[in-house]
Amino acid sequence: MKKKAVEYSLKAEKRDFPICKVRMAQDVVDFARKFYHEDIAIYESSFIVLMNRANNVIGYAKISQGGICSTIVDIRLVAKYAIDSLASGVILVHNHPSGELKPSTQDIQLASRLKEGLKLLDVTFLDSIIITEVGYKSMNDEGLI
Repeated sequence: MKKKAVEYSLKAEKRDFPICKVRMAQDVVDFARKFYHEDIAIYESSFIVLMNRANNVIGYAKISQGGICSTIVDIRLVAKYAIDSLASGVILVHNHPSGELKPSTQDIQLASRLKEGLKLLDVTFLDSIIITEVGYKSMNDEGLI
């Protein structure tokens, strides 16, 4: 039995969401709240926001969905979406259903790993933002990445 090779191709699907210019973390939070709904207080999930060099959002992707207190982010998936979209920058957004805005040790370690991994691909890891129903915390603004 002969094995067959897989042909990979770049495919992008346009969705109805306005392109937004990112000047500060609040701009990303406002954008992210469009795809986080009532589940923001139920289970943890992670999205990436893909940026071009002009700091315009060119897309987003759900990276993971977990339980009430954690989710797994695979750096290879983040890199795949960044490369497929030809993004110049990536921002990670995830929620804390507990309402706690303080980044965990795991959050800080993940941000560091994403920054180093994407750097190899000439993609800038711009921020890691935690959102809750009522607030947000930018790890970049806090000097944690």
